[in-house]
Amino acid sequence: MTKILAVEDEPDILLALRLVFERAGYQFISSTDGRSGLRMVHEEKPDLVLLDIGLPGMDGWTVLERIRDLADLPVLMISAHGQEADKVRGLRAGADDYVTKPFTNNELLARAEALLRRSGRPAEAAAGDWADFYDDGLVRINRKARAVHVNTPEGEQEVQLTNTEFRLLNVLVKHAGAVLSAQQLLTHAWDDPTGLAPDRVKFAVLRLRRKLGWDNASAAASPIKAVRGVGYRYDRPS
Repeated sequence: MTKILAVEDEPDILLALRLVFERAGYQFISSTDGRSGLRMVHEEKPDLVLLDIGLPGMDGWTVLERIRDLADLPVLMISAHGQEADKVRGLRAGADDYVTKPFTNNELLARAEALLRRSGRPAEAAAGDWADFYDDGLVRINRKARAVHVNTPEGEQEVQLTNTEFRLLNVLVKHAGAVLSAQQLLTHAWDDPTGLAPDRVKFAVLRLRRKLGWDNASAAASPIKAVRGVGYRYDRPS
């Protein structure tokens, strides 16, 4: 049974979340503070985390950072504040979605189930009928093993990517030389053609570049190019 972990310190909201997800057929577990929530991520291995920002002690931002060190699982952040800066900060830090209180039960359930569907898609399904291996001399991808190696000045190194980052890299290299809009990347890498396109894609590309060691490269040297006002392009090394 799919397991949902809620890290939320408000009893009324926690009860409402339990009712929503248990009635929908999910196993629901909960924690009221960040530290115990992290322990439950490690011990219970949930399929999705509902994470409140305003937690006592260790706040939700810190918990999100630690979760990203522990596991690659979808995180839906919940906040009492709807400021754009908070939403941007959440997406930049690796949250998969962001909702503000008050929210409707149907909205929250729909968002959670969309994240579960996307995270449950194997990388092979996202890749379609692509070849199992890709190697352009700069980056090497083994899609069956879900392994990525990148050539650096220090030699070849394996890079650990999240499911979303792995799909994003695959989409970019498959369409090497072509400019893909944020909407196209959302459709192919996230399977989510609606909403939040600009920030979600922008910060995912920034994280991908950083992990591959291309964040400090000049615009001309980085193979992942931002095409202003259009989208992104992967250039194979010549």
